Amino acid sequence: MNSRRQLGEFLQTRRSQLRPEDVGVATYGDRRRVPGLRREELALLAGVSASYYSRLEQGQAPNASPDVLDALARALRLDDAECRHLHDLAAAGRRRSTVRRAAPERVSPATRQLVAVLGDVPVLVLGRRGDVLTWNTPGHALYAGHLALDSPDTPRQRPNMARLVFQDAHTRDLYADWPAKARGVVATLRMTSGRHPDDPLLTALVGELTVKSPEFATMWADHRIKTGGDTVYEMRHPLVGAMRVTQQTLRTTDDQSVVVATTEPGSPSHSAMRLLVHSVLTGQASRRTRITS
Repeated sequence: MNSRRQLGEFLQTRRSQLRPEDVGVATYGDRRRVPGLRREELALLAGVSASYYSRLEQGQAPNASPDVLDALARALRLDDAECRHLHDLAAAGRRRSTVRRAAPERVSPATRQLVAVLGDVPVLVLGRRGDVLTWNTPGHALYAGHLALDSPDTPRQRPNMARLVFQDAHTRDLYADWPAKARGVVATLRMTSGRHPDDPLLTALVGELTVKSPEFATMWADHRIKTGGDTVYEMRHPLVGAMRVTQQTLRTTDDQSVVVATTEPGSPSHSAMRLLVHSVLTGQASRRTRITS
């Protein structure tokens, strides 16, 4: 991915989303040909020259200082996650591009221990591109029971969360508010692209989804950034029905995500989740018994 172009597109998108009245810019009733702030208006707010800011948007000013980036972030009213993404894009643009063959991602022993300790709580571990590196039995049952349990074990066959959300009918039906889930997946990929602009597999994934899914292409162009924190989804599981699930994401030192799904104790969702987990674990135990007998 071209980091300088990404930087320019990110700035332009955020600038177009700011109205003059939001930041105290007087318009005097003039007609505006473009949405949001003009380049020279944003440059004035950030304390940089209009020509320099224009070069930034055009990908022709790779050496923006941290102070300039912070000033632009304040002028654009970026949150902490968006500000970090802005700095990531600028830093990537200063580095010499070195495309290397990506090695298969592996789950560390410590992360596998964490998954094992969580026991009957649905858990999956995602790589930086959204590949499912491992999941426990409840996690598999909750998110992708229609796929083979051992599919993450072979790198070339690993399910990918972005592909599932945009191309898999089961996953689309799983989320009552599918657009919210889809936007979250795209926002996570967008942040990853800022941290790893030279990842050829990530570039290929984004290109594939852009071609195959107009919905993905539209959301990708929005340059939305995931701000982190817990996310609550209304899920419609084919085995146990509706559930309100809190998805908590823990980041590892390997830039992987441990996704833990929980429900409110005592709620109907909690009962449904317990039923799902009990049924799959019981079924798994029965199969082991038949095999050994």
